[in-house]
Amino acid sequence: MTTSIDVTRKRIAICADDFGMSAGIDEGILELGRLGRLSAVSCLVQGPALSDHSSVLALLPVDIGLHLNFTEAFASGQFCLSLPRLISACYLRRLPASLVAATIASQLDAFETRFQRPPDFIDGHQHVHQLPLIREQLLESIGRRYPARALWLRSTQTGRHTMVVKARIIACLGALTMRRLAKAQGLPMNRHLLGVYGFSASPEKYLQLLMSWFADAADGDLLMCHPASAAEAGDPIGQQRMREFSILADRRFPAWIEQHRLTIARLSSPP
Repeated sequence: MTTSIDVTRKRIAICADDFGMSAGIDEGILELGRLGRLSAVSCLVQGPALSDHSSVLALLPVDIGLHLNFTEAFASGQFCLSLPRLISACYLRRLPASLVAATIASQLDAFETRFQRPPDFIDGHQHVHQLPLIREQLLESIGRRYPARALWLRSTQTGRHTMVVKARIIACLGALTMRRLAKAQGLPMNRHLLGVYGFSASPEKYLQLLMSWFADAADGDLLMCHPASAAEAGDPIGQQRMREFSILADRRFPAWIEQHRLTIARLSSPP
């Protein structure tokens, strides 16, 4: 007997970013992982909360990746720049390649030490992985360290229906070049990136956004999110993280997925 495949369903990844940044973020992400609302979690290996929660994360059926950081200061002596300064320095080629390579290597080392294996994927905090200089050094590091491992990379490419200016700006900072370079190296990427907005929305508005992303999703797309069960003092989007969590943890979530004929999938696993 053969089993028919429902070709009308679309496989999408749902990835929660910033794991390790705070206890509230980690606990919210872990809860969503237990509920089956996520298929990927992106980790800030320098984050102060990672050591407390990484062993629990490792038990969840999700892809675990490196959230490459060049803009968030977690420790003294750590290299980082504000995002505008980093973008300028990368496009003007004013960062030493050795510094970029060392920053990437230290975070890959930390990931491997923490999880005792390479990452399933790599993306960037504030999408820095796609910037000039950083992307070349990142791809070189992947090729050297993981020559037989087809880990996946985040694409920031937008769908054709995306009207959000912020999403288009992010994509313009390197999406096409990153895809071309990744393809040449045989590294898979998500098709489009969903989930970009201004980090200011009521729960009702975020639900509307989520429904629009689900409606627009194509097979192989990735929806990023930034949930937390509690807001950390000083986090500029802490309250918004809690609003995202409230919607993603809603008991109606499985019905919303079914309504849009979606399957939450790990991009490390072939269809």
